[in-house]
Amino acid sequence: MRLDGVGLMLISVVLFTTANVLVKMIGFLPTSQIVFLRSSISLVLCAAYVLYRGFPFLGHNRKWLIIRGLFGMIALTLFFYTIQHIPLASATVIQYLSPVFTVILAMVWLGQRVRPVQWLFLAMAIAGVVMVKGFDPNVPLRFLLIGIVAALLAAIAYFATMKCKATDHPVAIVMYFHLIATPVMGGASALDWHPIGLKEFSMGMAIGLLSVLAQVAMAFAIHREDASVVTPFKYVGAILALGIGYFIFDESLSFLSITGIVLVVLGVTLNTLARRYRW
Repeated sequence: MRLDGVGLMLISVVLFTTANVLVKMIGFLPTSQIVFLRSSISLVLCAAYVLYRGFPFLGHNRKWLIIRGLFGMIALTLFFYTIQHIPLASATVIQYLSPVFTVILAMVWLGQRVRPVQWLFLAMAIAGVVMVKGFDPNVPLRFLLIGIVAALLAAIAYFATMKCKATDHPVAIVMYFHLIATPVMGGASALDWHPIGLKEFSMGMAIGLLSVLAQVAMAFAIHREDASVVTPFKYVGAILALGIGYFIFDESLSFLSITGIVLVVLGVTLNTLARRYRW
């Protein structure tokens, strides 16, 4: 049975959320070590595909590929760090500020116009994050700022991905992240390597495998359906994170914090639709 774009996007969300849950479960490990474990298996899978298809291993648009890989690596490391230290739902929803920064970057670098209604939706998302911070004592200012920086860097990585869209295959673009992250995070984790057993190693490998499958599912979702249709379903991840955090990690959020999460998801989703349909 051929899945439609919405079904593939929901599968992607479940896979990404599961990977994030595993990150939290092995949160006692240094963040660099978790990123290294994730990247190493992802690099093997992506490199095998690139070589099998005969694509240039180092790609075509190398400047932007390196930018994508470098900023993506730092963004993911900071995001994992927030997952390890604050409630899963809060870390996830702060990361959802990335599309807000993407709009701002497009305005600054590409001269794209942002309509007044879009500013309203972006302000709604930012207000939601402020509510999450203000009404959740489990989100110290330090981790809020780290999460915001992660979202900003992720937006830069996304912008770089768009620069490579016409020159390089999606898997080759994804591979550059792991091509940079594996040696960098391998070196960083070697300085503070924590011995791990088969269970922790398997979970680290699973994080990488789930992430690659999630990226592939998302790519096919956008390919089979209009991005404005499937992208809003990406934010179902916030609801999953909220439920998983409550039932598995015993994380409870206040009503106002949950309201803030809803505002972020609603603001980002409405902005996506406004860009597509020119409200």
